[in-house]
Amino acid sequence: MKVEIWSDIACPWCYIGKRRFEKALAAFPHRDDVDVHWRSYQLDPTLPDHHDGGELDYLVERKGMSRAQVSQMFDQVTAIAADEGLAYDFDSVVVANSFAGHELLHLAEARGVDDVVKEALLSAHFEHGEDIGDREVLVHIGVEAGLDADEVVRDLESHTWRKDVVADITAAQQLGIRGVPFFVLDEKYGVSGAQPTELFAQALEQAWRESHPLVMLQPAASGVALDATDAAACGPTGC
Repeated sequence: MKVEIWSDIACPWCYIGKRRFEKALAAFPHRDDVDVHWRSYQLDPTLPDHHDGGELDYLVERKGMSRAQVSQMFDQVTAIAADEGLAYDFDSVVVANSFAGHELLHLAEARGVDDVVKEALLSAHFEHGEDIGDREVLVHIGVEAGLDADEVVRDLESHTWRKDVVADITAAQQLGIRGVPFFVLDEKYGVSGAQPTELFAQALEQAWRESHPLVMLQPAASGVALDATDAAACGPTGC
């Protein structure tokens, strides 16, 4: 079963949603048959590689929210993240364009370590105050995940994976995705937002049943009439 997850590295709910989905997947009986793909999305593609000012200033300027509103929101999201085992530090967040990080993710997917890199990017941004727009940071994350340093540098400099990032963003637009995280199961079921783990569990189960329907076997045609004992069964009204 295929699960595609559109998310942005600079999205606090995407990290929370990742954790909740992972919990549901870990308890899913068919988890080894679930193929997860991380898809790119940018909440603010207009950001420069580096933005002067912290996350609070950025949201006040770009979103028109008051400082008190943003601070309250940070406190609430930090508490929710902590419940999922995440240590958010909004005071240390470096506001930067996430496009290069998404390019790194596509390289990582091609080498089979995309989940490791996705986790590292989110943690670097929200927990450790690292600059996800900095090439040295991205190279370090890639190398730590097992990627070749020279390949990471070359692909980031030549924008090898740019078209793949753009294709993900275009696909999101075509699907009508206006916010992330957004989960698509078997190209049929959509789950929007960092939903509770229980909802992800239900979505996985429903999508699995749809793609693996129970097929009732019928007795082979043998020319022999079946009597009542051939279909013996118990039901709510008795046996």
